[in-house]
Amino acid sequence: MITERHLQIFIALAEEQHFGDAARAVGITQPPLSQGLRRLEALVGAKLFERGAGGVELTPAGVALLPYARRALTSIEELHQAAVARDPEGPEIRLGLAPEVPPSAGAAVAAACGSVIPGSRVTVVTAPTSSLVNQVGTGRLTLAVVQHPAVLDGLEAGPVSLLPTWALVPAATVDTEVVALRQLKGLPIAVRPRAEAPAARDLFLDTLALHRPDGGTVVVTDERAGLAMAAAGQAIVVTADPALIAPGVGRHRLADDPLPLRLRLVWSRTRTPFLRPNDVMAQLTEALAS
Repeated sequence: MITERHLQIFIALAEEQHFGDAARAVGITQPPLSQGLRRLEALVGAKLFERGAGGVELTPAGVALLPYARRALTSIEELHQAAVARDPEGPEIRLGLAPEVPPSAGAAVAAACGSVIPGSRVTVVTAPTSSLVNQVGTGRLTLAVVQHPAVLDGLEAGPVSLLPTWALVPAATVDTEVVALRQLKGLPIAVRPRAEAPAARDLFLDTLALHRPDGGTVVVTDERAGLAMAAAGQAIVVTADPALIAPGVGRHRLADDPLPLRLRLVWSRTRTPFLRPNDVMAQLTEALAS
C-alpha cells in the first residue's frame, strides 16, 4: 500500500534531486529514504529516478506520476486538517519534554497548549532529545521541547530559550552565593549520557572544559541520581530546576551563567496544521522562557 511517507519521499526527491537534501526535507535519514523509494518503486512497478552526476533525475515514469503524487499528498493533508476541524473533542496535542526541562517550564508549556489551541487535549511524555526529535518527525508527537543544539532533520523550530543554571555542590564545599566554575575543584560534574542529546552534550562539555579544565565528569542516569551523588559528597550537579535540592547540598548561582540550559520547541512542518499560526508558537515559546 502506498503511504503518505512514500508520497513525501517521492515529492521531496523530485524537488531536491539529491538524497541527502530530500532526507532532510522529509525529516528522516538517508537510509530509510532510500528504502522508502525502493518500496514505492516496487508498488508502482516502475523505476522513478535515475542517478546522475550531481544527484538524481526523474525517469519518464517519474515525470508522469509526479502530478498524481502531489494531488494525493495535498488530499491527505486536507483530510488531516478537516479531521482536526471537525473533531468534537478538539485536536490532541502530544507534547514531548526532554528530561532536562524543569517541571515548572514543562507545566507552563502544557498549560499554554491548552489555552492557545481551543478545545485541545494535551498529553505529555518525557524522553531524551534524540528520541523526541525522531518522534516528532514520524508524527508520534505533535511538538516537543528539546535541548539545543540538535540535528532537527527538517523540523520547524522556535527560538532558543536560555534558562539559568545553578551548581548543586556538597555542603561546605564553597561559602559564597555565586561561584565560578573554576572554583569547583576536586569533584566531577554529573552529566547525562551523550547519546541522549549528542550536540547539546558536546557543547556543554566543551564549555565546561574551557572554564574548568580539571575535575572531569561522571555519567548519571538523571538529575535525581546526580543529586544523590552530590548529597553523598561525590559529584556536582548543574541544573536549571529551581526546585532541585536536598539536605547536605548547597545551591549556588554560577558566575556569568556559562552553562545555561538551551531549549527550543520543535514541530513538524506538515503534520500539525493547527500549530502553524505564528502567534500560537510565539505564545508557547513565551511560556517556555517564562
